[in-house]
Amino acid sequence: MAHLTCTGIMSLDGYVADASGSFGWSAPDEEVHAFVDDLERDVGTFLLGRRVYEVMRVWNDPALLEDDSPAVRDYARIWRATDKVVYSTTLDDPGAPRTRVERSFDPQAARSLVDRAEREVGIGGPTLAAQALAAGIVDELRILVHPVLVGGGTSFFPAGVRLDLELLDERRFTGGVVYSRYWLPR
Repeated sequence: MAHLTCTGIMSLDGYVADASGSFGWSAPDEEVHAFVDDLERDVGTFLLGRRVYEVMRVWNDPALLEDDSPAVRDYARIWRATDKVVYSTTLDDPGAPRTRVERSFDPQAARSLVDRAEREVGIGGPTLAAQALAAGIVDELRILVHPVLVGGGTSFFPAGVRLDLELLDERRFTGGVVYSRYWLPR
């Protein structure tokens, strides 16, 4: 049975972008990038909000396979081989293969998709992930915390939602990034 996984890259104070919308501080080094590649390799479908999709669509660029590092090239291949559902009221054409647009996020429909899936389903984007976390449909959190405090911005976690978590795994990287993997018991 597939699981709904939510992978987040954030600051130590829980933000995915700072108050100006910048997230350059979260760019992974080669070690972290290769680790994330391995996390995402088992994902068969990504559920994405429009803004994160627009950031991530760069992975459709064929030039990424030419001059970048092995981890970047590997992630580009993973991204292109994965189905994507983008939830947006404004995006008409996703402009990429294996990608479709849904106008609204229905947590029960998303859960049904996961229950029918043969491979993992990943959910991305802080707004969409917050809705899924609040609805109680996420099975696993995969958190990469960067050693920086940004003081405000876009929070990864939904306000007003308590989640009891079970730690499954942890790892510290050379550059100070810390990975934690949690199960969300239902």
